[in-house]
Amino acid sequence: MSLETSLLQKIDNTTALLHAIATQYPPVTIANSFGAEDMVLTDLICQHVPGIEMFSIDTGRLPEETYRLMQEVKRRYGISIQVYFPNEAAVERYLRAHGPNAFYESIELRKACCYVRKVEPLRRALAGKRAWITGLRWEQAPTRRDLPVQEWDADNRLQKFNPLLEWTQADVWDYLRRFGVPYNTLHDSGYPSIGCGPCTRAVAPGQDIRAGRWWWEEPSGKECGLHCGDRAADKSSSGAASGRKKFLAMEGDG
Repeated sequence: MSLETSLLQKIDNTTALLHAIATQYPPVTIANSFGAEDMVLTDLICQHVPGIEMFSIDTGRLPEETYRLMQEVKRRYGISIQVYFPNEAAVERYLRAHGPNAFYESIELRKACCYVRKVEPLRRALAGKRAWITGLRWEQAPTRRDLPVQEWDADNRLQKFNPLLEWTQADVWDYLRRFGVPYNTLHDSGYPSIGCGPCTRAVAPGQDIRAGRWWWEEPSGKECGLHCGDRAADKSSSGAASGRKKFLAMEGDG
């Protein structure tokens, strides 16, 4: 199978899954961090499944390039993306107790910062939703290699879908370039994964995709808390393909 045929098949499969999610689990939303994967999903949704809502979390410490892309997405697609911010009082308490860059000092302080700036706003963003969509892929990190297409997010009490699990980094970039999709310009400067400015840096060619995220920590624990909930559904041996088939089969069940 050629790369083009493989990519087109993945596009068709992903679009079909997005349609099924939108049909079976309204209201559904996507968490858009404006990374390369999320831009693939943004384009697919805007072109084919406009009923899916989008939100983003502005931690207050995002790179300027991310804000520029936010504006470009609004101009390009004419969509309104709901932006959620950290609780101001919680940020102030953290800064007074620990200082602005305490996340470099310990994993506990880093996770506490991520909780205030990401996890708590995520819970507000997902309130009242029945499902949410992410751009997670198996290739991205050791912590993501066993993810299923569909899982029960016990922390937020709703279904979670990862439609791009099988996509490779080459697939993602082939799609973005083939269809002229805007992307964060930091990717051109050696940033394959982009988060908050102080916690993200460029990586050397051939390094792990997420080596530049929280680079002072061990790779096995590099998550911010958004994707570490209890996985209780669709986790067994089937993998992404059968997980997708299982869900698509539900579409006719009403």
